[in-house]
Amino acid sequence: MKHLIFAALALAVTLVTAVPAPAQDRKPVVVELFTSQGCYSCPPAEAFLGELADRADVVALEFHVDYWDSLNYMWHGQWKDPFSAPEHTQRQRLYNAAIRRQSGVYTPQMIIDGRLEGVGSHRGQISDLMDQAAKAAGKLAVAVTAQGGGLRAEVSGGATGAADIILIRFLDRAETSVQKGENHGKVLASRHVVREIRKLGTWRGEQTALDLPGDAAGGDGMGCAVLVQAPNHGPVLGAALCPKGPSS
Repeated sequence: MKHLIFAALALAVTLVTAVPAPAQDRKPVVVELFTSQGCYSCPPAEAFLGELADRADVVALEFHVDYWDSLNYMWHGQWKDPFSAPEHTQRQRLYNAAIRRQSGVYTPQMIIDGRLEGVGSHRGQISDLMDQAAKAAGKLAVAVTAQGGGLRAEVSGGATGAADIILIRFLDRAETSVQKGENHGKVLASRHVVREIRKLGTWRGEQTALDLPGDAAGGDGMGCAVLVQAPNHGPVLGAALCPKGPSS
């Protein structure tokens, strides 16, 4: 019996030590969800994004598109998504032209690091794409830190070429009582709802630092992220969330 107990303990130790530790230098993966409050199949994807928003190795962003706003759903009519914007739709169309080689779009769609795409509610598929993106070579290190009452972004040096340094401001959390459309009668919860996209500068292959605008984050539940992205909505080379302030 003692030999059996020892063997069982040895096996347990082997199984525990065989589990790989998370990589300490794993750079964040950017997950962009394109969604609409008028889309019946979108709430599960938004719930998934809400879980991703709490992960330290993910920059999760929720973009509400506007092409659902004018659609009638039988007698329940139209629902104008309060967070929708035409620039979000344009961002999605440019991604689809680059990744899928077509201008057609759909919801819910997740874009991973500006390189890969999948159905936002298909958790297994998206998780596989995130793992694939995390292993991509040449990702830049991006950090946003609080300095002197403001925020400062630093981007590592890397491959030659140029990329846009982009500030994305988002509402950390939102709840909406939907009165019309496909989701009529539902209360929808959202995380990291994008409210503004602003180009701050250009990365030219060298280590770069710049101060963020004073309104980048903080107050009224707002947060922000910094993306370094190849021009014309190309691949995301690196990204970081801004540190949370006392009111965000």
